Formats: sequence, C-alpha cells, structure tokens
Amino acid sequence: MPLPSSTFPAQEKRQLMASQMANVFFSESLFDAMPDIVFFVKDSEGRYLVVNHTLVRRCGGRDKEALLGKKAEELFPVSLAASYAAQDALVLSGKKEIHDQLELHLYPNRSPGWCLTQKIPLRDTRHQIIGMTGISRDLAMPDQRHPVYAKIATAVKHLHQNYTQTIAMADLVKLTGLSVAQLERNFHKIFSLTPRQMMVKIRLDAASSLLAESKLSITDIAVACGYQDHSAFSRIFKATVGMTPSEYRDVMLRK
Repeated sequence: MPLPSSTFPAQEKRQLMASQMANVFFSESLFDAMPDIVFFVKDSEGRYLVVNHTLVRRCGGRDKEALLGKKAEELFPVSLAASYAAQDALVLSGKKEIHDQLELHLYPNRSPGWCLTQKIPLRDTRHQIIGMTGISRDLAMPDQRHPVYAKIATAVKHLHQNYTQTIAMADLVKLTGLSVAQLERNFHKIFSLTPRQMMVKIRLDAASSLLAESKLSITDIAVACGYQDHSAFSRIFKATVGMTPSEYRDVMLRK
C-alpha cells in the first residue's frame, strides 16, 4: 500500500510515517504477540521507526523507546552493524529485496539462533522509497506429520553425516527416490529451507561450535567443515552470520 508524501518537519514526519507504516502492516500489537518473529520499520536513513517486543528483547533493551530513532551501529556490535547497514542500503536503494535469507543471529547472551529474513522497501504515492520493513522469523521445528517426512529426514541425516564432503543434489535424489523438484519443494515445506540452505546451516553449526570451543585455526575449521579454502569459508560465514569467523570467535570468547 503506497504511503502519502508530506512536507512536515522531520520529527513529525517520522511520527506520521511510523503510524502509517504500523497500519500498513496490520498493527504493532499483532507482531508484539509473536515471540519467534522480529519485526521492524526503518526510515530512509536506516533509523528504527516501529519495532516489536521481540526485537527489543534481542537487543537487550527494556522498552521500545530504547530503539526508536536509532541506527544499527548504535545497537549492535560493529561487525554486525556494518553487515546490517550494507544489507539495508541495498534495499533502500531499490537495488535488492531480501527474501528467505538464512541468517545466524546472536542473542544478548551470545547464544546463536537461526532465522529467515525478509526485507522490502516502502514507497510513497510517487513510488519513491521512503523507508523499509523487515521480518526475521526463527526457524520452526520440522513438520514430522508431512507424508514424505521420513524421506526428507533421511536426506538431512545424510547431510549431517557427510557435511565435510561435497554432496550433489543427485545424491539426495537417489537416496530419497524423489525428483529434484519434489525434493526441493518438500524440503522447504518441512524445514522451511532449501537443501542448499540446510547444508550451509549444518556446516556453519559445526563451524560456530568449533570457533567457540576449540583452538583450531580458521583454516583447519574451514577444512573440517567441508570448505576447500579459508576464503570460501569466510565469505559464506560472513554472509550468513554478519561477521567474519575471527570476529565471531572474539565475540564468543567474551562470554
């Protein structure tokens, strides 16, 4: 739903936008009632206008006022803030929307949690981008009642047991007896992930544990988790976690 332009002073405009945007997305109270979903609206400068209680808690804040009007760099560690700001800049420029981006978030106690993130721009009646909205949804438990759950679970078990190796889609097709299209469709229905995302998750689960609990070098951890070289591992880790493996280790060592 397009939002009207205005010539109000900056503070009044932000308040008006916050009210209108909250209405566009049904209501703040709806998202406040969803503890597994982070919801926010930002203005064109990346400042929070609307947030839900889940985001407040995960930022370690006491109330919404602690977040409103602030940017990512005021709320998150430097490395994470830079990653979030770069992602937001792409959305606010109109160059990219974020859909089902698998991300590993760190909660205030530094415990990791997986989510799928969506970010889209918000436009006024002239189709100009005036802000953005986003949702990060925690990965749910798999639907074990699905009729092909057993076959997909077999594929996931295979990924867990062989994540240090290169696994082709053909291997999973042969293992499950499903076509590529059936495999991808049912994977998403049961786990909310594609097979590739599941492999990334499994490998980075192992890597994040090793980074936090072992003294292995980054290169050794990369090899142990199925990556051919340090740079490929670091690139995927940063794209998914928002910080490099070294930065993640530093954060976890500060527990």
